[in-house]
Parts: sequence; C-alpha cells; structure tokens
Amino acid sequence: MPNKDELLWKGLATGASIVAAVAARNLASAGWKMGPGGDPPTNPADPSTSWGEAMGWTVLVGVLAGVARLVARRSAAEVWESVQGDLPPGLQEVDA
Repeated sequence: MPNKDELLWKGLATGASIVAAVAARNLASAGWKMGPGGDPPTNPADPSTSWGEAMGWTVLVGVLAGVARLVARRSAAEVWESVQGDLPPGLQEVDA
C-alpha cells in the first residue's frame, strides 16, 4: 500500500500534468489560429478533416503537451524537494 508521501506526490504530479496539458492545448489552438489553417480541427479523426491538417494538429498538440508535462513534473519535483528536503518518491537518483 502506498504511503502518504507517495499518494501526495502522485496527486501533485497528476494535477500538474493535467494543468500543463490543458495549457498546451490552448497554446496549440492559439498558435494554429494564427497560421493559415484558421480554427484547429475539433476531431482530427473525422474523415472530413484532411490528413495533413489532422497530422499537423496531432503532432503540434503532442509535442507541446509532452514538453509541458515534462516542465510541470520537473517543476513540481523541485517544489517538493525544496519543501521536503529530498526528491519525491520514485524520483530518487539512480547510481549508474
């Protein structure tokens, strides 16, 4: 059974990741609207969406969400370390 710190870290990391994903999607949408494509596709899997538009949107959102998630989790880990004095559970350094 996970201990209190493990549960707290999982909640913090998950919350940070969700906020980052929403922010990344909003950023992607704003960037897409500035380009020649107009509004981003609401459903890239819809056959009426061109393959190029569907793939472009998926790659853009995927890359931004991945980077945002990494930044959010590393930032959360830094906050955790500054408050707790050590790395969060599961992120302890591994000797190579």
